Amino acid sequence: MDDALLVLNAGSSSVKFAVYRARDAAVDAVVEGQVEGIGARPRLVVRRPGGDLLETRDLEPPETARGARDPHRHAFEVVAGCLERHAPGGALLGVGHRVVHGGTRYDRPVRVDDDVLRALVRLEPLAPLHQPHCIAGIRAVAAARPEVPQVACFDTAFHRTQPRVATRFALPPAFEAAGVVRYGFHGLSYESVMTRLRELAPQAAAGRVVVAHLGNGASMTAVRAGRSVATTMGLTALDGLPMGTRSGALDPGVLLWLLDQRGYDSRSLADLLYRRSGLLGVSGVSSDMRALLASDDPGAAEAIDLFVYRIGRELGSLTAALGGLDALVFTGGIGEHAAPIRARVLVDAAWLGLALDAAANDAGGPRISPPGAHPSAWVVASDENRVIAQHTLALLRPAAVGGGGGAGGPDGSAGESPAPRRARRRPL
Repeated sequence: MDDALLVLNAGSSSVKFAVYRARDAAVDAVVEGQVEGIGARPRLVVRRPGGDLLETRDLEPPETARGARDPHRHAFEVVAGCLERHAPGGALLGVGHRVVHGGTRYDRPVRVDDDVLRALVRLEPLAPLHQPHCIAGIRAVAAARPEVPQVACFDTAFHRTQPRVATRFALPPAFEAAGVVRYGFHGLSYESVMTRLRELAPQAAAGRVVVAHLGNGASMTAVRAGRSVATTMGLTALDGLPMGTRSGALDPGVLLWLLDQRGYDSRSLADLLYRRSGLLGVSGVSSDMRALLASDDPGAAEAIDLFVYRIGRELGSLTAALGGLDALVFTGGIGEHAAPIRARVLVDAAWLGLALDAAANDAGGPRISPPGAHPSAWVVASDENRVIAQHTLALLRPAAVGGGGGAGGPDGSAGESPAPRRARRRPL
């Protein structure tokens, strides 16, 4: 077969992966899957891109697996074996990683070296639920296959086109100089969605679009002519909408009150805001929207009401940032699969001219507003893995895709942002 590209999305207890065939400038999915239960009782699940199951089996625990130095190293060895079984015959061209935080330094994908890895480690406090595991995946590949090039693709990069006024906090300039700014996240998802929207509705995609990435992590972004101009998440992936277990936006005074009146410290605050709040904290039932929709518990209904209300608030804010609205797009686990949530959002947003086609919504779209309605509403599945694979190929084979394709500056560092030129900030 042609050379293979491996895409990894490493979490605390799982490593999701996808294998692509690199053929000239194109990538074709071969298999996808995940290693679940990392560090405890690992299990491998492998599927074809269409969903057909290829393999599922329990794995030897990492502490007894031969040659496994840590759980993520063990998981990568399992994935490498899966590649040999299900995508044989080609060399591994490279590994692309989803990396949540790129700070101010990285506005596009970059090949990983020691300097890049050190920069990513310094960003761990800004994405404590994600960044350490992204780094663990990179280190696992480097330990097992040091000759294979690795590419980091950043969830923050899509938002580097935002104007400075959208990224600043109302703090003294020294904080901005230190990198305390709004970054935004889910950028790989937004990039994927906008690529698909250009195929479905090119005129809308070229205009003013709000994309709602609704899942266990949730955010919304205003996109004008394909470029991010405002988003709900900020310095960290904690801001904005209520999420599965994350609080979303809070009055900073709440944090001061918790510190002064309830004896919280930074660790207990982090535990509360990242793990015990959001849909779980409000409902007392679950962080999973499917469970909340199926529940008759009053707490579940209250959590859903708050989630929908906050989506509507943010939709109004982002529409103001755009100066109008041409399309609203739902994506993410909730956005793609929870028809009742989409319906409530659209009904509440009738003041914007949005309308619901109930039958199309129940069928999952892609268009869920009546024909001819403006603004239009859509459901678009995100394919972050394909975006990562394409970026990885473009960086490792720039000639094949007609240019640098995200290779960054001539020294191998991240290139200048396409946003209006501003003073370069030093990374945290």
